[in-house]
Amino acid sequence: MTAIIAIAGCGLVIVACGGSSSSSSASSAASSTSTSGAAASSSNALRIGIMSDCAGAFGAFYNADIGGAQAYFIAHDGAKASGPAPSSGITGGTIAGHPIKIVGYGCANDTAASALREVRRLVEADHANIVIGPLSGDESIAVANYSKTQPNLTFINGTAGAQDTTLKVQSPNFFRYNGDGAQWNAGVGDVAYRKLGWRHAVVIMDDYAFGWTSAAGFIADFCAAGGTVTRLYPPLGTTDYSSYIAQIPQKFDGLFSAVGGTGTLAFLKQYTQARGAFKKNTLAGNIFLGDPAILAAIHAADVGALVGQPTNEDTTSANAAAYMSALKQAYPAPTTSLPKPGTLVSLANSVFTVNYYDAAWALDKALTAVHGDLSNGQSALHAALAKTSLPDAPYGPITLDKNRQAIVTNYIAQVTNTGGKPGIHTIYSVPNVDEAFGGLFTATTPSPGRGQPTCVKHALAWQGKEQPASFH
Repeated sequence: MTAIIAIAGCGLVIVACGGSSSSSSASSAASSTSTSGAAASSSNALRIGIMSDCAGAFGAFYNADIGGAQAYFIAHDGAKASGPAPSSGITGGTIAGHPIKIVGYGCANDTAASALREVRRLVEADHANIVIGPLSGDESIAVANYSKTQPNLTFINGTAGAQDTTLKVQSPNFFRYNGDGAQWNAGVGDVAYRKLGWRHAVVIMDDYAFGWTSAAGFIADFCAAGGTVTRLYPPLGTTDYSSYIAQIPQKFDGLFSAVGGTGTLAFLKQYTQARGAFKKNTLAGNIFLGDPAILAAIHAADVGALVGQPTNEDTTSANAAAYMSALKQAYPAPTTSLPKPGTLVSLANSVFTVNYYDAAWALDKALTAVHGDLSNGQSALHAALAKTSLPDAPYGPITLDKNRQAIVTNYIAQVTNTGGKPGIHTIYSVPNVDEAFGGLFTATTPSPGRGQPTCVKHALAWQGKEQPASFH
């Protein structure tokens, strides 16, 4: 089973590659090294803080997040990278005539407490007037609630996908230009039921807000088609999955994995060691199963697995090509701060890169529309962001709903053997997926969690109507 390994170079490890051994020391370094040059000291500078995770289950994606946002500023706003690692900072750059100043990088560890500490530092100590981030689910709920205490500032989600962040919190100055975890699984359960013949599925999910939300999308979709589920809840960051694998029935039609970060490879490896390789058409997973960093180390036996994701690595669209060109322009050199092979463009298909890129894009577009006006509690910017859409986003158009939450296209793909290594082949798309998920989720329905949503048959607009997609 040695084919499933830790990602070499910059691995899915506890501390982000190229970063500090503790989030607190990395935070201090971020504040002192990430400024955007002397020109940004102007009183009309756009003071931007970027939040990510430099530690915990998602620490390996720290520079992918920062790089996604800064690649936009470099490619489109005239900024320049200070080094091959995105966390080295940027210099220069303007939006609507206002200098860009990155005041610091939030260095959280996938917990709400760490995110609150870091967003408070960026806002209250480093005086950011705009924050991009955070990365993780529990963090985003905490930051969205914090944004309500700072109504004169602007918060744009990084890549976090907890449902409650926008559906329940509904902060008027928090904007999310990416789908939540449930949206990213629209159609996966239906395809598993109708095309793969699953009737009973085991769903294993990280036991926190994003894991619950991600699994909720599959469960709602699969049960709506007529399936039933068994649910397992390992804590985020689990290293030994043996007790959870022991709870998986010997016979099942399929298994859906909503285990992410450091856990994805660990779970797959330990399952294979205990049970043998997954049989054909019995494995599906969320965004982590299709992430480029995971695919680089996944076992060949997992080829054929079904994946739900808002990106499509195999696309030939001009919009995606322009995005990848921007990543190459911004950070052309390999760096050990990123998962191998160490270039930002190799992570173009990762939600950690593209969602931060789209967040920066939306900010640029709205600021340009209001000529950089941050007066009157940033009211003009807030109004502009609420109306900002990205019709030519890399992987499909993005608009916002009344809760300032993205409406997106979701893709259903399969892991394939491409040139002797796992790759992605997109097979279906589901356009215009909103957070209500066909009316199953509202501000008053129970939040995704243990036992939620309940497993009920329900009509969904895309059932049996997922649109075939092929870029080959």
